[in-house]
Amino acid sequence: MTDTENTLAYDDAMTELLAGVWGEGYMSPGGDTEVARVVDGLDLTGKRILDIGSGMGGATLYLAGQGAAEVVGIDVEAELQPKSEALAQRRGLADRCTFMTVEPGPLPFEPKSFDVVFSKDSIIHIADKLALCTDIFRVLKPGGVFSASDWLSGYEGEPSLEMAAYIEAEGLGFELASAATYERAMNDAGFVDIRIEDRNAWYREEARRERAVLADEIYDKLAASVDPDFVDHEIGVWDKMIVVLDQGQLRPTLMRGHKPT
Repeated sequence: MTDTENTLAYDDAMTELLAGVWGEGYMSPGGDTEVARVVDGLDLTGKRILDIGSGMGGATLYLAGQGAAEVVGIDVEAELQPKSEALAQRRGLADRCTFMTVEPGPLPFEPKSFDVVFSKDSIIHIADKLALCTDIFRVLKPGGVFSASDWLSGYEGEPSLEMAAYIEAEGLGFELASAATYERAMNDAGFVDIRIEDRNAWYREEARRERAVLADEIYDKLAASVDPDFVDHEIGVWDKMIVVLDQGQLRPTLMRGHKPT
């Protein structure tokens, strides 16, 4: 991770809400199904995998369940590590999962340490995409793969009023960049066979389903355990997000690149 990474504040109320919408262990959309799409076509059997921004461990555990020898999940939020470790224990995957709390900065691993570097919707918090891609390239073995999903911008330059309102409502440190910026960073870092897949159309529909889950299916349960005003605020965040998704300004995107052998 680069020195410019933003640290976040995922307290118990937020993690409970996100798990209710996205599933146990997940802090981004799509659950196991979308993680499977990110790594589609990759043979993970016996591989050593790095999960950047592992959150509460959902994606890390999915990868471990696909036959990986070891998955190392790293995150800057210390309070998430015990949640991830507890979930790994409950699912019987603790022997293949290692969770670490790391400081923003270079990845704390030796060169050529991993067969696969994975990330699910966390690179948005890192400003210098080239520095990150260069560091990922460093820790990959020759022939290794970087495969990730992230939130991208559908614009260059300053955000629109609607996008600015959404970012402010989220209250998180977003460092949005376009697909062209990501592709250029991966290319300049040395990756080849780069693939970019836009997922805006999928998430426009999915976000509406998520909002309905939050506002209708789990609202009463959440409001009983956390501040109802907090839940109402998050519903408002979804409303603002749906606007910028429809406008094409927020574009969930998959990306993949290979380190030459």
